[in-house]
Amino acid sequence: MAEVAYSNSLPPSALIFDSGVGAISIAREIRRLLPGLTLHFGIDNGFYPYGSRSEEALRPRIVEQATAMMTASGADILVVGCNTASTLALPQLREVLSQPVVGVVPAVKPAAAASRTGTIALIATEGTVNRNYTRDLIQQFGNGCRVINVPAPELVRLAEAKLRGEAISARDLAPVLARIFHTAGGDSVDIAVLACTHFPLLREELDRYAPRRIQWLDSGAAIARRVGWWLEELKLAPPDKPGASQLLTSAVDEDKKIRGAFAEFDPLNTV
Repeated sequence: MAEVAYSNSLPPSALIFDSGVGAISIAREIRRLLPGLTLHFGIDNGFYPYGSRSEEALRPRIVEQATAMMTASGADILVVGCNTASTLALPQLREVLSQPVVGVVPAVKPAAAASRTGTIALIATEGTVNRNYTRDLIQQFGNGCRVINVPAPELVRLAEAKLRGEAISARDLAPVLARIFHTAGGDSVDIAVLACTHFPLLREELDRYAPRRIQWLDSGAAIARRVGWWLEELKLAPPDKPGASQLLTSAVDEDKKIRGAFAEFDPLNTV
């Protein structure tokens, strides 16, 4: 495992795990709610992107890498900041880790409860859209809503491009927006579930270029609240300011793009 470390920290901390930089959307919500919690980042860039990998290859890989990164960081809580990893490996991670594991679940339940039209869109990577876990989630919590599945793997690339400073245009998003609005039932969609942690990074652009206004819903705030609940359960009180972070990667971050993407979480007391 290649490691880019700022320094170890003693204050309460959480490790946010993903294959890319999409977990930044989760990290921002946690930082907003719990500004003193130290955030470490575990990035399995050696197996990126997860959405194109088979379940048989992914499940043991996720458990191996996340467990190793938890050991290396010394974090108190693991946040699996990836829908693909969560839908595949949460039970196994909870079996092997003594620390709490918080997963990301597509926000189908709150979307279905809030929809006025009874039609919602589920925007995800192809793996998440087609996974039995997602079908079961819709069946259990869909509240009778019509759910339009929208595979949008290109949004992962576009989100990472935005983090590198590239502008995202209406043309870039047109194919995805067409799958939401210009399909059977698309004229009734009033809520779209952003079921990949990369996708909230493009919320502003999706809203700007959509043919009409709808609500774009993700799980970030709910995940942050769950982390706060676990801190209370563990009787861990973060200080006013976070300690120094660690960035752990499974492959060398040769061009420093990953480090650059997470620069906003660099605390002032890094060494």
